[in-house]
This record gives sequence, C-alpha cells and structure tokens, in this order.
Amino acid sequence: MFQLSPSESLTEREVNKGLRLVIVEGPSAEVMTSFTGGAFLVAMALLLGATNTQIGLLAALPTFTNLFQLVSIFLVRKFNNRRVIAVLCSVFARIPLVIVGSMALFGRNSASVEVLLFFLFFYYLFGSIAGPTWNAWMKDLVPEKMLGSYFAKRSSYTQMLNVVLSLALALAIDYVRNNRTTLELEAYGVMFIVGGVSGLTGAFLLANVPEPKSEMKNENLLSLFKRPVQDDNFRRLLWFNAAWIFALNLATPFFTVFMLQSMKLPLSYVIGLGVINQVFSILTVRSWGAFADRYSNKTIISISAPLYILCLIAWCFVGMYTTLLGNLVLLVIIHIVTGISTAGINLSVTNIGLKLSPAKHAIVYLSTKNIIVSLFATISPLIGGQLADFFMNRSLDIGATWTGLNGEKTIHFITLHDWNFLFIIAAFLALIALELLVRVTEAGEVNKEHVVKVMRATIRTHARDFFVVDSLMALHNQLWLLLRKLPFISKHHRDGSGRPTTYKGDVVE
Repeated sequence: MFQLSPSESLTEREVNKGLRLVIVEGPSAEVMTSFTGGAFLVAMALLLGATNTQIGLLAALPTFTNLFQLVSIFLVRKFNNRRVIAVLCSVFARIPLVIVGSMALFGRNSASVEVLLFFLFFYYLFGSIAGPTWNAWMKDLVPEKMLGSYFAKRSSYTQMLNVVLSLALALAIDYVRNNRTTLELEAYGVMFIVGGVSGLTGAFLLANVPEPKSEMKNENLLSLFKRPVQDDNFRRLLWFNAAWIFALNLATPFFTVFMLQSMKLPLSYVIGLGVINQVFSILTVRSWGAFADRYSNKTIISISAPLYILCLIAWCFVGMYTTLLGNLVLLVIIHIVTGISTAGINLSVTNIGLKLSPAKHAIVYLSTKNIIVSLFATISPLIGGQLADFFMNRSLDIGATWTGLNGEKTIHFITLHDWNFLFIIAAFLALIALELLVRVTEAGEVNKEHVVKVMRATIRTHARDFFVVDSLMALHNQLWLLLRKLPFISKHHRDGSGRPTTYKGDVVE
C-alpha cells in the first residue's frame, strides 16, 4: 500500500509533498497529546489516588524511556529505513492509549495508577524509539536554511489546535465534575481513546512522507557513541541541556498539582492558564524561529531562558494574596511570560542540537543527547516528588518587624512554604545551568545585545503583534544586570585583577 523504502534522491516536488504532510501530521499528534497529556493526565492520576512520588514517576517516564533510544540506532543500522521504524513504533506507541481509555471506560474496577503507569511505559517506550529516527529523517528532509521557520510554523499550528481543544475539554471535564461526578473517569477514558485513534491517524500520514536515503557506517556501537562525547563543542551542549532539563523537571511537573490541590482551582482555570501560555507562545514562536535562522539558536536561548527563570521565581509568590483575583492576576502574568520564553527556548534547544549534529551521524548525536539528557530528566521529577513531600507543612518567612509607640508592624518580603521551596530551588539550578551555555559555539552567533536591539526595533515596527515582547526585552536586560551582581555568578566573569568582565551574551571579554 505504501512505498516505504528510502529514495536515493528526492525531487523538489517530493520534498514539498513531504513538508506538507509533516505539517498536516502535526495536528494529529497534537490531538493525541492534548487529550492524553498535560493537566488532564495529572488530573486523571490524582482522581485514581496518585501520590506526589507517583506524580514524579509519571513525569519521569517520558525521559526514562529515552534510554532505550539505543534500540533506534541498532534498528537503523540493521534495516537502514528510518520511515518504517518511525511509523511502526508510532503505531505500537499509540495502541496502549486506546487500551488505557477502554479500561477507564468499560473496566472501572481495573483502572488504577499502577495500571496507568504500566501502559504509559510502553507508550513512551515506543515513542522514544521512534523519536531519533524521526529527527534524523526530518534533518535530511527539511532544508537547513529553513529549519527554524519551518518547525516554528508547524509548532504554531499545533499550538493553536491545543488551545481550542484544551479549553473545550477543560470545560467539559468541569461540567462532568459538577454534574456527573461518577462519570469523570469514563470521560477520561473517552479522551484517551480519541487521542489514541488520532495518533494512529498521524502514523498513517507519516507513512506517506518520502525519506531520502542515508547510510550509517557499520561501526561498533561504543565507537559510534564516542563521537558526540569526544566532540568538545557538542559535549558542552550536552552539559547545558542536561543541567537545564534537570532544573526545569524538578518543579514543572508539580505546577498543575499545586494549582489543583493547594489552590483548589477548577480544572478549567488550570487549562485556561495553559491556553494563555499557548496563545502567547503561538504569537511569538515564528518570530523566535525567524531570529534563530537569522542569528543563532544560542543567542535566542540566552535571551529567552532568563525570562523563564524569572517565572520560576514568580511562582514562589503565588498564593501570597488573600483574594483569588490577586493570585489569578499573578498566574496570568506568569503564564504569559512563560509562553513567550518557552517558545524561544524549546525551538532553539531542539534546533541547535540538529545544527551541531553532523549529517552522517545525526541519529547517533541526537540519540546520545536524548539519552544523557534523559538520565537527568528522569532523576529530577523523582527528586522533586521527594522534596515536595519533605517540604510539606514546612515554611520559611523572611520579613522585617517595626516596633513603635503604636505597636508592631511586620512586613513580609517573601514566605516560602510547601511547593514554593521546590520552585525557588529549580530557579537557582536553572540559573547555574544557563552559565554552561556560554561555552557552546554555534555558527552564526551574534552579540546578544545587538540581537535584542534588532528585535525591539522589529517589535516596534509590528507593535500590534509584539507589544508584550518589547516590554520583556527591557525586563530581560534588567534581570541580567541583577543576576550578574550575584557573587556565585560574577566570580566566573572576572579577569585576573578581580575586576568584573563585560558580558556580551555570547562572548565573555
């Protein structure tokens, strides 16, 4: 039915057909992830009685299974057909979603957190095997000069769909919770079945995407994996990636738990905040992609990552207001800035890995990156779950007390309690991780301050579309000036005389 063997060379028409199909396949995969992941997956797990440790394990599964990407390399070397491997593994990955949905819908008594974790293991396992083959396949299919803009376009389509679906599903789940409480688990069952079927449809579309032939040398696996590790520049990228994902995964899996359990927000509020995040990501992802293509991915990360760190710090202040409105306003601001910053980070981190991977060994480089990063990303949420349990019912109040004739008055600068400890620790570690990015070299690097000036000029020209980003560019500069004054950072940026060096974003002079 399908011509699944790779082609020696592709015509321009075949490449364009493939690029269109990959764009169309994106929404199919997004329906799957929207219906079966994110806040909905966490809410379903909590409904089944999941503990903090089990939530951490749930968050660790996607990254733990990336360790099996070695299988992907073995299969590509043996069969030299990335399309077949990616399509079949995608099919095997999405069948467990249909099984989970069927059990929740028709076998309520057999549904449990343990069963959910068991089947999701296979979902993530086969997805992890398919991932590197898909990445290497796309690297050969998509022209390098349009990597940023192409995947930004694909991402914007999938995110727009995610916004609509997430909001509609959240309202539906809240309706079921309020009016048909006994049917909530069945509602999640229907969502998993629909998500699984949509994922299988995406695999069908992928089967029609042409694959340019690529040869892998028949080297020893150990010798293959030595290549990316012995590549000094790529190894520096690995250190940054690993440290960054460790910091983020320590806290991000628990944002939803914090809002649902500690703040008692309705699921529609949580999803609504996620929609705000996605909307601002959609509004800016193409701009990030264009600037990444024009300058460098590393420069974009150095601009957007500090904004995300600021968001992690801001989470520590959520809940400090006595009114719901005050906390919601802060959450909205956090999600706006998070959406803008993660659009640049996610796009650029993926593309810099593709860009620094040699074409002949792309699958080995990308698999090595994913495996090493996965080790840190797997451990992080498990530690986060343990830390969340440890800090529960503990607090730290930092303030000042004024005693006068009229009595005492206490000003609370910051109060850390429960989840807040986790968020501030993650922000501190993310800040340290960002320092590792300075050592990575990427072709086309441009001075960060110059790019910020160009971006702000462009934003002013298109003020209606980018008015928020313009303000954040100014905020970013102020944040960096503040961070550079911290002792544990500034000591890495001093010359022999002990004087601070001038930080130029990509170069330390």
